[in-house]
Amino acid sequence: MSALTLILGNKNYSSWSMRPWLALAQTGAAYEEIVIPLDRPETAASIAAYSPSGKVPVLRDGELTVWDSLAIIEYLAERFPEAGLWPAAADARAIARSVSAEMHAGFQALRTHMPMNIRAALPGRGRAEGVEADIARVTAIWRDCRSRFGGDGAFLFGAFSAADAMFAPVVTRFQTFAVDLDPVSRAYADAVLNWPIVAAWCKAAADEPWSQARYDDL
Repeated sequence: MSALTLILGNKNYSSWSMRPWLALAQTGAAYEEIVIPLDRPETAASIAAYSPSGKVPVLRDGELTVWDSLAIIEYLAERFPEAGLWPAAADARAIARSVSAEMHAGFQALRTHMPMNIRAALPGRGRAEGVEADIARVTAIWRDCRSRFGGDGAFLFGAFSAADAMFAPVVTRFQTFAVDLDPVSRAYADAVLNWPIVAAWCKAAADEPWSQARYDDL
């Protein structure tokens, strides 16, 4: 096992794994990844071999174990400050952390009814109570950040940052469920999907052999 090892759920479905994977890939650091398929008889035991919480993702850096997506991202930002995972300006950095924390803690209707399934095409589905309000809030965040802080690049704070890593799984959900987006949000979503590390994750997700019926049969 290399010094940095990221333990993940399978890439087609594990939105929480996608977030720190993107942050780690953005640093350019060498690392090993271990992918554990979810919802299988051996899943819990496989995860327990690495994770004190019994959940993925988990980052190992030598003898140190860090769990929880946002905690891993914060650790990587400190470990690799040159990667610029958070914006340099204090005001932009504060807002980036705020919207990332909101993503981390909220949007339960969207999570429940539009689960991440990168391989799927499910237009018109998932429109349960609360989902439209979550979509409206997400896109309001995107428009606000792009307007206030995104002037020198295509992402929420200009350059690709931890905040974009936090919202990338939502971008894939909007693609899967064919959510109509305003022009600013559409341009942002396209920029995320075309970012090389996001495209690499999505290709790996499409190539995975595992399936989970509870997400595929919505």
